[in-house]
Amino acid sequence: MDGWAGRQEILAIVATGETGGPLCCVPRGPAAFLNTTVGRCIRQSSRQKGAIMATATGIVTLFGGSGFVGRYVAQRMARAGWRVRVACRRPNEAHFVRPYGVVGQVEPILANIRDDASTRQVIQGADAVVNCVGILVESGRQRFDAIHADAAGRVADAAAMEGVRTLVHLSALGSDPDSPSLYGRTKAEGERRVLAAFPDAVILRPSIIFGPEDQFFNRFARMARFSPVLPLVGRRTRFQPVYVDDVAAAVEAVICGRRGHVSKPGPAETGDGEPQPARVYELGGPEVESFSVLMGRMLQAIRRRRLRVSLPFAVAGFGARMLDIAQLLSGGLFVNHILTEDQVRQLRRDSVVRDGALTLEHLGITPTAMDSVLDEYLYCHRPHGQFTLLTESAKNLDAER
Repeated sequence: MDGWAGRQEILAIVATGETGGPLCCVPRGPAAFLNTTVGRCIRQSSRQKGAIMATATGIVTLFGGSGFVGRYVAQRMARAGWRVRVACRRPNEAHFVRPYGVVGQVEPILANIRDDASTRQVIQGADAVVNCVGILVESGRQRFDAIHADAAGRVADAAAMEGVRTLVHLSALGSDPDSPSLYGRTKAEGERRVLAAFPDAVILRPSIIFGPEDQFFNRFARMARFSPVLPLVGRRTRFQPVYVDDVAAAVEAVICGRRGHVSKPGPAETGDGEPQPARVYELGGPEVESFSVLMGRMLQAIRRRRLRVSLPFAVAGFGARMLDIAQLLSGGLFVNHILTEDQVRQLRRDSVVRDGALTLEHLGITPTAMDSVLDEYLYCHRPHGQFTLLTESAKNLDAER
């Protein structure tokens, strides 16, 4: 159309008047159109979109933004008004992140964290960078040293060269240069490289992370649906599970707090009496439980009874080694997501927040209890799925009769 001015046609848009009367045609002219119900809805939508974009505080590049933790970070940053670049290897499989914000606010972008040029290009112009990339199992070119150490240092180097204001690196509580597992040692090396390249970087070390898409409670719940026995390696190993949205809230608090000129906390004392870097936070939930107790709570949530059998570390290590060899001999056709020898070594150590460490509370976040979340996403593993509560109620009524 050439515009409203001078046009004599009546715009044939059907709308309902305020009085609830019959359907009518929208009068001519922009002013008349904007006074209709449809026009008022469009104006309200435009004001809401304008308010979001008006409060935009910058651009954040999010590596691993289509993963388990990254998608929650993307949602929070979008709601806070930031433009979010979701850097991933397969952006065509990450279109689900776009509805997290208004049109064009959240976009998946092709990037390979193992490539210098690709990493630096996606960081250009960003005010903040978040690295959520991590792996639990090695396969192909996805090695612990390449992802946890080399890639972490690459992101930090690129962020420093591009003048990024804030860098948040997601590590793990198992990070330790003396860890018996390669996973823990490479996580510690990654932290070292990040702080060497970007001294003001903030490092977050979460314990086991739980949530709707987790591979902890969901994994054992799927096993409990078909197996009468749950084999546990390190049943006395203690964990401090943290809710995935609490981790995302920590990332948001760090980025928005830094831009709000929140003063830096001083160094904290670890349980060993050694000074901890001033910007390292250890994230855990409000409850510390053993592996066996956690599985008991999971079984209670899915309304199933299973025998929990403790596997000695020697037996578990032998079985895991056989699975690792099977992966090697298959040439990558089989990837050992069951149990690796490195995971057995890692399970020998507790995953809990140390005394004196900076925690979620230092970021103004109250940790979410497991009981308030587990039932919301584990119900699908119950005998009757979403109808389990209805079935239980019916049984109670029959018993009362």
